[in-house]
Amino acid sequence: MDINMSLIGQMITFAVLVWVSMKFVFPSLNAALDERAKRIADGLAAADQGQQAMVVAEKRASEALAGAREEASQRVADAEKRAQLVAEEIKANAQAEADRIIAQAKADADQQLAKAREALRAQVADLAVKGAEQILKREVNASAHADLLSRLSVEL
Repeated sequence: MDINMSLIGQMITFAVLVWVSMKFVFPSLNAALDERAKRIADGLAAADQGQQAMVVAEKRASEALAGAREEASQRVADAEKRAQLVAEEIKANAQAEADRIIAQAKADADQQLAKAREALRAQVADLAVKGAEQILKREVNASAHADLLSRLSVEL
């Protein structure tokens, strides 16, 4: 009987231990395990949200980069157009200036040609008077024969 009593005592002690464990230890362990499972689930959900946010951010960054590239291309095209317009304007201004310089040079040349003709007429008139002096062996008075000399210069 001693063994049976001892066995019964052990069984009762084990039952009390199981009851105390189920009443006090297991609920706190279950609560801790549930809280940990909840934290793990929250962490996984946060990681999923982070991945989704990262995908959205990458998409936005890609769109922003594409927009920036397009804007840069547009600015380059605009700059090229402006440069071409400026170059054409400079070319037109240079052509106008060249035309003005050429016209001025022609006017100067015409003026110098007229002066040279007048000087040549005067010299020819002087030569004609000197030639007439030599031919006639007398001096021809330039002031007395001014009318003759002016007709001679017009004919020349």
